[in-house]
Amino acid sequence: MDELIFSVEPAAEGGHVARALGVGIFTEADDLESLAQKVRDAVVCHYDEADRPRVVRLHYVHDELIAI
Repeated sequence: MDELIFSVEPAAEGGHVARALGVGIFTEADDLESLAQKVRDAVVCHYDEADRPRVVRLHYVHDELIAI
């Protein structure tokens, strides 16, 4: 695997959550800088060095409501 994609969303209780697409990796943090580090740590823990993806992409999901 060359690339692993995480969906990043605001958490209901504050902070952000990141979920890997197609892989059972989940983490959360209070701010985006901490979240990036936690994602990195989770990927390193989940994969052996030889199998680890070379790139991790964070896809930020943002909902916006528009009043009509």
